[in-house]
Amino acid sequence: MAFGDLRDFIAAIEKSGDLVRIKREVDWDMEIGAMSRRNFEKSGPALLFEKIKDYPSGYAILNGPVATWRRVAIALGLPADTPVRELYRVYEERREKSIKPSVVSSAPSQENVMMGSEVDIYKLPAPMVHDGDGGRYIGTWDIVVTKDPDTGWTNWGMYRFMTHTRNMLAGWPQATSQLAMMMKSKYLPRKQSMPVAIVIGCEPLCHMVATDPYKPGQDEVEYAGGLREAPVELVRCKSQDLMVPADAEVVIEGELLADRIAHEGPFGEYPGYRSGTMGEGVLVQVTAITHRNNPIITLTTLGIPPDDSSIAASLTAGVAMKRGLKGRGIPVKEVYVPPEGVTHLIVVSVERGGSQVARQVLEYFTARRVMVSKVIIVDKDIDAFDMGQVLHAFATKCHPAKGIAVEHYEGRANALTPCFSADERRRLKGASVAFDATWPADWEEEAIPTKSAFDTTYPESVRQKVLANWERDGLGEKS
Repeated sequence: MAFGDLRDFIAAIEKSGDLVRIKREVDWDMEIGAMSRRNFEKSGPALLFEKIKDYPSGYAILNGPVATWRRVAIALGLPADTPVRELYRVYEERREKSIKPSVVSSAPSQENVMMGSEVDIYKLPAPMVHDGDGGRYIGTWDIVVTKDPDTGWTNWGMYRFMTHTRNMLAGWPQATSQLAMMMKSKYLPRKQSMPVAIVIGCEPLCHMVATDPYKPGQDEVEYAGGLREAPVELVRCKSQDLMVPADAEVVIEGELLADRIAHEGPFGEYPGYRSGTMGEGVLVQVTAITHRNNPIITLTTLGIPPDDSSIAASLTAGVAMKRGLKGRGIPVKEVYVPPEGVTHLIVVSVERGGSQVARQVLEYFTARRVMVSKVIIVDKDIDAFDMGQVLHAFATKCHPAKGIAVEHYEGRANALTPCFSADERRRLKGASVAFDATWPADWEEEAIPTKSAFDTTYPESVRQKVLANWERDGLGEKS
């Protein structure tokens, strides 16, 4: 069953014991960020800050809506203890479905409206998230809505936005992002500003879809409907020709200026490090702000995983990568994106391995914009979701001289890869590596070492006897 809005989801995770309300006054200047970051590092519950210094009673900040697998399960309408493998399966099944949105003429997101000279971003409790950030960030867990001026295709993405002045925001979409490419190819040649809406505080699946690498031309709002198994309600913006979720807590409408830039950053980003220094970002002239009564700002305090970014991207990226690899004819069985690897490390299990398959996998990950720098490829008998098994396969099956393939590139690297030098990040220059932890394809069956494990070493009769007595022997469930 789909959640009607963020508030319904909050009620659900409070009922399941996955939410804590912080009722004392907390400071937007780093205190909320520090509490949230420590809570992430302990895999704690979502935090709802209900009283924020300098802001009216009723204004709130929610940190970490889907920062644990339990909360992802609840967002999908599944039991909180659903295993990660099953979450991947359900997401993969629903990801291929689409349900067209419905359009409404009035919406909770427009209960309060600031237009023109009334616009004041500082009326919203944007936090100073980390010590050393370039400013206060209102957009961390958001949906950024833009539209192709020729085709009408509407894109949803997730990009960070920092308060710049009372009516301007500075943002940093990566040069290889769909927003940046649309701006560069469609709006800049015409010297035309790009309409944009920064949507904050929707039910979590809409935000997760904004992190999913759907192809240009695919309307994320329809796939959000498929994930929710119910249409997303949309309403037209007050000042821009864009449609946004009607149940959002806050919508900031504006124009991404074609002839202006702004200083933006640094910011403690998703790989777990502060991303460089203050640099040139895009500038958005805010034309309207709409919000619900007693608005709730959604926040993710990015850093060392786990957090919303590493958990959501594990699911959305992993399922999309599996689909892409299959589309290239690669005999993929499973793809797992460990949250601890922040989408820089991927595990791919294949029906059959060998150096040729490893090279095909690496070519897939480096064909266009490159977000992944390390891929471990394992045989089908290795559970890709069990990092203990993956590490063992890597240690024992990856040949240190023959099992490593490297691809170098420039102009399409991930500028947030911490191990790249400042010059490499500036030039988008980097490299990706595939670790082939599979048995060589040309080895005869008898040449492959026998795995010394319960399932492979003992006769069926012995294994069945052990399992039959497992619970009686006080060793827990046999499965």
